[in-house]
Amino acid sequence: MQHFRVAPTPGVSVHRAPRASRAAVRPSFRPQPERLISGDPTYKTWAQDAARGETVKTGVWEATPGETHSIKGEFFEFCHILSGVIELTPEGGEPVVYRAGDSFVVKPGYVGVWKTVETVRKICLTVS
Repeated sequence: MQHFRVAPTPGVSVHRAPRASRAAVRPSFRPQPERLISGDPTYKTWAQDAARGETVKTGVWEATPGETHSIKGEFFEFCHILSGVIELTPEGGEPVVYRAGDSFVVKPGYVGVWKTVETVRKICLTVS
């Protein structure tokens, strides 16, 4: 098998999904108590890059099973699920299930429920 190495492109950041042995991970943390609905979820975040005064951020995020109130505030979030299963239920709406390979955008002002059914890992990009 032949491997090719591509020269870096100016202005392009290349990142590989984090591996515990080489990635700096933010210590595990839990949701704010007032947002917890059920379970005992823990979260991990691997920050990848930031730009435009920290208003654009990329990274990888992981959560164990549980259910929380999701309130997005004033930012867009693009998500691509790498592994696991989640269910998002917008306030007053129907639940939607996302699993490995699915992508979606959560818009500013989103309010609903985030349920992690199986431990999930996602690539995320936020813009505020």
